[in-house]
Amino acid sequence: MKPGIHPNYREVVFQDLTSGFTFLTRSTAETRDTTVFEGKEYPLVKVEISSQSHPFYTGKQASALATAGQIDKFNRRYQRG
Repeated sequence: MKPGIHPNYREVVFQDLTSGFTFLTRSTAETRDTTVFEGKEYPLVKVEISSQSHPFYTGKQASALATAGQIDKFNRRYQRG
C-alpha cells in the first residue's frame, strides 16, 4: 500500500441530531468533535437523519401521505369558483 494517499479509515460514532440515536461504525469522514461511547473516546459525526428518524424506516411515511391526500380532498370539495 502506498503511504500518504489513503484516507484515515477509523472507528467513528455517528449521532442523529433528530432522535439522539448514536452508533459506532468505521468511516473516513473528517470531524473535529469527539464523544465518549461505551467508555472510549471516538471522533463524532453529527447527522440530520438516520434510520431511527427517517420516515421510511419509522413507518411514519404512510401517515404523512394520508394527510396530504386528505388536504387535497378538502381543497377539491370546498374549492371556490
